Amino acid sequence: MTRHPTPRSRSKNLAESDVDEIVQILDGWTGELTWEALIDAIERRKYARYARQTLHKHRRIHEAFALRKKALVRNREQAASMADAPHMQATLQRIARLEAETTRLQAENDRLKEMFLRWAYNASTRGLSQDFLDRALPGVDRDRTRPATPGRKAAKP
Repeated sequence: MTRHPTPRSRSKNLAESDVDEIVQILDGWTGELTWEALIDAIERRKYARYARQTLHKHRRIHEAFALRKKALVRNREQAASMADAPHMQATLQRIARLEAETTRLQAENDRLKEMFLRWAYNASTRGLSQDFLDRALPGVDRDRTRPATPGRKAAKP
C-alpha cells in the first residue's frame, strides 16, 4: 500500500489587502512572468502558497497578470531596440512599472465606473433620488460605551 505524503496546511483566504499586495508584486515584475513564478514570489513575500486557480479567480489579480504579461512582451521588444546603457535600462524598468500600474489602475477605475452606473440604475428603479443617496451618514456616538438595557442605567459621559 502506498502512502501519500501529508497534505500541506491550507493557506489563509485572500483578503483585499492580500490582493492589493499581489497586484503590487505584479506591477513591479521584471523578467519572465508565469503563474508558477508569481506563486513562488508570493510565497517568499507572504509565507503562504496559493494555487493558480485561487489567484486566477480574483478578478484584479487575473487582470493585472494579463496586463503585465502583455506589457513585458512589449517592453522586451522595445528594450531590444534600445542601447544597453545601464541608466537607460533602469529608467526603462521604472517607466515599465509605472505604465503597468497606470494601466491596471485605469482598468480598475473602468470597472468601478461600471459598478457605479449599475448601482445608480438600480437605485433609480427603486425610486431613490440623488438627494436621498447624497445624504450624510448618521453621526456616531463615541461617548456611549454600551446600550442601555431595561433595569440598568446608561453610562454617564
